[in-house]
Amino acid sequence: MAETRSNRKEWTSEQVEQLRELAGGNTPVGVMSVKLGRTEDAIRSKAQAEGISLSPPNRPPFGTMS
Repeated sequence: MAETRSNRKEWTSEQVEQLRELAGGNTPVGVMSVKLGRTEDAIRSKAQAEGISLSPPNRPPFGTMS
């Protein structure tokens, strides 16, 4: 029988969508961690599993600095 961690929480579809939005907005993983209530490792793992890139695109963080 496979072991699971007792503190492991399943991801909801809403949380995955929020992860996509945060990643698309060039939000740092540390900030995502606070907003989603997950560890940075959990966020990186889920992003990889969902095909979500956490690499920042070639633009300033958090949009433009106008």
